[in-house]
Amino acid sequence: MPSENNTMFSHTLFERELSDAEKAVFIVSLMNFSLGGKRVEADFTNFSGQVYKGLHSAKSSPSLGNYVGYLHSYLIGSSLLKTLWLNLLTREKIEENKYWTNGLGTPPWEQIPETENCSLANKLKTSYMGCLVAMSRFVFLINDAIYYLDGIQYPSHKEGWREPSMGINNEGKVLWLEPDKRPWRELTSLLSFIKTTTYDCQQINFGYTRARQNNQTIGIWSGGLKVRATAGDQSVKQDDDFIESVVMLPSNEELNDSTWFDELKLEMEELDQLAKIIYGSTKSFFTDLGIHDAKQAANSSNLFWQLTERQFQNLLNACEDSEKTNILRKTFAKFAHKAYDDQCPKDTARQLDAWAKNQPNLSKYLKNTYQPKEVQT
Repeated sequence: MPSENNTMFSHTLFERELSDAEKAVFIVSLMNFSLGGKRVEADFTNFSGQVYKGLHSAKSSPSLGNYVGYLHSYLIGSSLLKTLWLNLLTREKIEENKYWTNGLGTPPWEQIPETENCSLANKLKTSYMGCLVAMSRFVFLINDAIYYLDGIQYPSHKEGWREPSMGINNEGKVLWLEPDKRPWRELTSLLSFIKTTTYDCQQINFGYTRARQNNQTIGIWSGGLKVRATAGDQSVKQDDDFIESVVMLPSNEELNDSTWFDELKLEMEELDQLAKIIYGSTKSFFTDLGIHDAKQAANSSNLFWQLTERQFQNLLNACEDSEKTNILRKTFAKFAHKAYDDQCPKDTARQLDAWAKNQPNLSKYLKNTYQPKEVQT
């Protein structure tokens, strides 16, 4: 290796020739998930006759989620065909959606918009087809190169934009991506339609009912890309990341959805409280040692959630069975102590004294079990 400050290339830095399939995937990804900012060609003339120049900042694609990142959720079945069947909306459901004034719409490959704001472009972004293929970028394939320009401009969720995979409440609040909070922790919000209408994710709501009626095995995939904006440019930096999670829902024919959801909601609330107890205990431990920094407390809480994720599927299957949930509570309590012990050393006498003093008190959690209400006949 030379000692000079020379640039060293690895195989990841060399351009490689893309296959037609890879180009197709790239183009479809750009339609709905391209980053905003100065990421479009500046020296091309667009279809409206404008030259963007170097200062033009393109708007992010509608599915990405402005300058934060939407949490998208879809049902998954036991096969690819069943997954498609669960997620494709019927014409009746499409017509019921007040945001899609043009209904199903026409696929853009059948009628290509002439400009970024022509009548076809405006019809596309107010239709269900505009959710599936947004065309927020116009793409040129020239020889082995790919160029793309700013395309159809979509509104944000504040301006009325909706996708069936987004979770939105009655006040217009959206479920955002949080890298420190895995998507499975939002499951009760996504399934809230079972009891209430706190959040509505149409993709889950419509497909869930269809699956239950046909006794289908289903799961929920949730994920997305966390981004941030700096000086008008959108990028993935620092702790931003692509996150996803998959959980399978119980398929028991005798499952009472309402009772199962009530217990799941209670267990998730108790786990949230458990995480807060761990956070407080760890913070108090370091405070007693004269260290006023919440970083270790946050690490302790995050470790607890990472350990809990391993048993979350078992928790879903155990709801409506108090004996199984009680056993799992003991497991989660062990995770809580492990997370506390991992961040709070007890090597010196002073550390040992603070460690013993601030031990998490989990007695209430272990006693407060779910008791379903008796049904009067």
